[in-house]
Amino acid sequence: MKSPTLALRCALFVFVMTLVMAGTPFLTQSWAAGAFAMGKCGAYGDAYDYPREDAARAAALRKCEGDCTAVTMKRACAAFSVDMTNPCGPHGYAVRPQISSSLNEATRECYKFGGKECVIRAWACDAKG
Repeated sequence: MKSPTLALRCALFVFVMTLVMAGTPFLTQSWAAGAFAMGKCGAYGDAYDYPREDAARAAALRKCEGDCTAVTMKRACAAFSVDMTNPCGPHGYAVRPQISSSLNEATRECYKFGGKECVIRAWACDAKG
């Protein structure tokens, strides 16, 4: 008589555990947003793992001194490159899925706009970037 009850409880337990395991990626997955602000003469600000893009953008702009512009990133990396010989001159930035891509592209952008000795000034990754 106890055998059907035990089997039903085991089946219910397995069913509940299957639902829990199936839902875990949705509960633990990061949907965070980030932003990177860049300004004149190497000024920058970064914000990452914010709940919304507008909040990340505002936080990055608060950290950046002067007249700055911001780009957002979601599960990505951003990099900012400046010309070491003239920090107030040519610069470049990039937002890419991996850090290596963003670093390379930001440096290329700096050279493209006339930089002579471009170096990475700052970088940030958000969530799984």
